[in-house]
Amino acid sequence: MTELRKFWALTLRNIKCYFKDKFLFFVSLITPMILLVLFATFLRTVYIDSFKGILGLFGMEAEERVINGLAGSWLFSSVMSVCSVTVAVCSNAVMIQDKIDGTVNDLRIAPVESATLSLSYFVGNFIVTLIVMLAALAVGFVYLAVVGWYITVTGVLLILADTLCCVLFGTLLAGVVESFISQQGALSAFSSLVSSLYGFICGAYMPLSQFSVGMRNVIGVLPGTYGVGIMRKHFMQGYVEELSRQGLSEEGVKAFMDGFDGNLYVGGRQIPTWAMYTILLGTCAVLLAAYIVIVVCQSRRRTHK
Repeated sequence: MTELRKFWALTLRNIKCYFKDKFLFFVSLITPMILLVLFATFLRTVYIDSFKGILGLFGMEAEERVINGLAGSWLFSSVMSVCSVTVAVCSNAVMIQDKIDGTVNDLRIAPVESATLSLSYFVGNFIVTLIVMLAALAVGFVYLAVVGWYITVTGVLLILADTLCCVLFGTLLAGVVESFISQQGALSAFSSLVSSLYGFICGAYMPLSQFSVGMRNVIGVLPGTYGVGIMRKHFMQGYVEELSRQGLSEEGVKAFMDGFDGNLYVGGRQIPTWAMYTILLGTCAVLLAAYIVIVVCQSRRRTHK
């Protein structure tokens, strides 16, 4: 069996292990479920009232379908950007579980390169996270089609590209950090910490305009913020353009985008979209380099034992 065939066999095995573990699958979906419940119970009304309040300042009333769709797009941009990290952290538990129960030692005894094994965990986690996020995205698109669809074909393609970027970031972050975890308690603590805090520190749960200037600048340093930023911009763009067609002034459009993170500011300067992609993908490159170094160092340490 060639090394490539071994790699794909291991990757497929890791994917199957994840979807066979019903508890692990459920834990991975806790964050999106919590967000959806919060939205259905009370956040939807808060968002809609806020949108109408801004429109009222410019003497305009928009169609209900636009407002409902805008509220939904804001929610799903949060779900996609946050869960691409939280799901990756949880689904990478397959690698941790192999360490805990000793399966990884059995795999290393087999004629498989250490790099092949590590790469299979990474690619398997990426594929699993991408499948889950595309399923969540499909649910979001169906919901928006029902309440009010104003996303263009270009917008859909950009959202798909954003999803790939965010999933790559989440998978690499999980791979780097969890390379040092080999106990169930540490995994549970790390997963809980990410699930509870990540959405707040990257500005996904509430608009950054609601934070103080100092806090906005601190959050703006974190690369995850730019994943939220690109997702937010492309989900909202079509709806804001529809508001413009219905009579909202350029000043009103800017106020709308500024107030709900369609435009991202750090240090008083607006961050262009290309810069958001550059920062996010640049961080991915750094994480990838770190992951490779970790894999090589751990492989050499085992060789010298």
